Amino acid sequence: MLNAGKPSFGTRVQSSWPSTAEIIGYTGLFDYVEFIAENAPFDLYALDNLCRAVELFDMSAMIKVDAEHYGFMAQRGIGAGFQSVNFADCRSAADVRERVKVTRPDTPEHGGTFGAGMRRFAYMGHDASPEYVKALQDVVIVIMIEKQSAVDQLDEILTVKGVDMIQWGPSDYSMNIGMAGAKTSPEIKAVERKVFETANKYGIPARAEIASVDQAKYYLDMGVQHFNLGVNIRSSTSLIIFSIKI
Repeated sequence: MLNAGKPSFGTRVQSSWPSTAEIIGYTGLFDYVEFIAENAPFDLYALDNLCRAVELFDMSAMIKVDAEHYGFMAQRGIGAGFQSVNFADCRSAADVRERVKVTRPDTPEHGGTFGAGMRRFAYMGHDASPEYVKALQDVVIVIMIEKQSAVDQLDEILTVKGVDMIQWGPSDYSMNIGMAGAKTSPEIKAVERKVFETANKYGIPARAEIASVDQAKYYLDMGVQHFNLGVNIRSSTSLIIFSIKI
């Protein structure tokens, strides 16, 4: 979808229960499910099973990993079947280069550090095959822009080879600059607009998190066409409500 310039629409979950992914899949509304591993309890078995559930539908899966142990979690997430990794708390272009490096294949051509591994997405000797390398090359890398230092280095970050998408993180950003809880203030909304407009300039797709479909127009007017709607812990009926609105 990114290669074709098409919009995408996902939703977030903080539960690794596979049935949650199945419920989302049965709505037929979403292109992917994002598991927020940054904030949720889970084990490695849960990652495998969540991806199995997603694969029952015409969807893909994204995993959001935090700054600590990002390399381990990104590689084990990909091994479980996640086709996209969202990296939180990147503070510099150097951080972003390292995130790309742990995700891409360990070949002279790609310069990554992801070697052969007979994990779920490459059982029965398929690791290190050309198809294995291609799968790693195709993993969608998303970078959160949520620290002042990342905003300051945004032009450099957006030119790092391998970055497929960026997302604005207003909660972290507001806390990072000493304005905790003020993520919708005019000052921070101005920075958000600058981030999206700069991403557009470099041709890097930007994604916005929205709580309702009504909020999409604000971002559409800025050229944003990728959205993540809701998170399962906010309301037990959130998916039903959003489905009706759509």
